[in-house]
Amino acid sequence: MGVSLSVDNFENMSVKIKTVTKQLPKYSRTTEEIIPFLDAWLVGQEERFIRKVKKIFEGAAVDKRYSIMDPIAVFTKTSFEERNNIYVREVIDLGEKVLEKALKKANWNPEDLDYIITVSCTGIMIPSLDAYLINKLKLRQDIVRLPVTEMGCVAGISGIIYAKNFLQANPGKRAAVIAVESPTATFQLDDFSMANIVSAAIFGDGAACVLLSSHQDEEGPEILAEEMYHFYDNIQMMGFKLTNSGLQMVLDIEVPETIASHFPDIIHPFLEKNNLTIDTIDHLIFHPGGKKIVQTVETLFSDLEKNIDDTKEVLRLYGNMSSATVLYVLERIMDSKPKKGEKGLMLSFGPGFSAQRVLLQF
Repeated sequence: MGVSLSVDNFENMSVKIKTVTKQLPKYSRTTEEIIPFLDAWLVGQEERFIRKVKKIFEGAAVDKRYSIMDPIAVFTKTSFEERNNIYVREVIDLGEKVLEKALKKANWNPEDLDYIITVSCTGIMIPSLDAYLINKLKLRQDIVRLPVTEMGCVAGISGIIYAKNFLQANPGKRAAVIAVESPTATFQLDDFSMANIVSAAIFGDGAACVLLSSHQDEEGPEILAEEMYHFYDNIQMMGFKLTNSGLQMVLDIEVPETIASHFPDIIHPFLEKNNLTIDTIDHLIFHPGGKKIVQTVETLFSDLEKNIDDTKEVLRLYGNMSSATVLYVLERIMDSKPKKGEKGLMLSFGPGFSAQRVLLQF
């Protein structure tokens, strides 16, 4: 006998996050240890400018960052090809390690996966990361794959949204979202613009993996709802410009203010659609875009007695690792063992300009 599934069955299909893991690259430096490299990089610049750059690094609320390259290599002039080759090699290594770690933590076998989504915007590789992971871990030959390459910081949540939609339509399936980013591979040695300096001060490298399932007996927070929100006429706010020396950061100074102006439209209607208010949210799982964005969001929530301490702590410990960062915040929240029935709101921002949200119930 076949199983008949109506539209209502699909809508009631529970999708859960089984586990989240992280993987950090082999090199790391504290902000204090980075300062001497700035002296060498900024030789010949005006003294006032040098002081300003150091102040940006020291005031970025990032104590430490990890990198796929030694700092000497980061501050050495190389071609786009050489940097991208390092990116490809290291992204494959980090992706393999973080997926293996996640599968082990979930007690799943590689062949249990039905869907693999890989997320990265800080380098270029074809075939994409997922193809390498299929070979290295011997994932199934009929696995469905989706590489997400051009959504920036928001793409960790994008991957969860795509996985959720796939799993809701396909009961009894399992998916992996793997985000691997190396913003340090995009650092431009000859670019002394504020966009390049600020991004160098706040960004770090890292990888994360989320495993999701539509098996109804699975444990983990359930995804109750998800939604994207697109800001009109703000394409210039954030992104990368492809230059002969690599991917050059585009970062508008108005990003925090733009987010703040849209914030009520991003948060409240989404919660209202799910018969909730911000008061009923127990855990704020926000992408730490940078100190100013964190302060902006914190100010908007301070009156509601809500904190984003985990977001601030991830920024302090690792910096902004683009798409992977919000998944580090999610891991911290899940490791804190929220009470049954508590609700979490995931939120990240990225190029487009875009905000994306996921509502969780623990």
